[in-house]
Amino acid sequence: MSKTRPSLQRLVGKRVILDTAGPVCYLGTLKEVRPDGFWLEYADIRDRNEGHVGKDSYVCEAKIHGIRPNRRRIFVLAHAVISVSAMDDIVVDFQA
Repeated sequence: MSKTRPSLQRLVGKRVILDTAGPVCYLGTLKEVRPDGFWLEYADIRDRNEGHVGKDSYVCEAKIHGIRPNRRRIFVLAHAVISVSAMDDIVVDFQA
């Protein structure tokens, strides 16, 4: 954890979305950031290829209604993640 960026440490304890280059994204409470990955608790593993709702709509629904966990705890490898967002930063209804 000594090489963890401080910007990620501020997200520990918060609900986050981990985006990947593939069809899977992860939603959950960030419990630990390590050089090799992220520990999430009460996490939802979402495959964008499954279901009828697109990723952006799904994430907005999770912000409004809460994350529906299908894992109590999961470790996501750092090399799989292309972005990390706090759930609080998700814009549900944007008016320009």
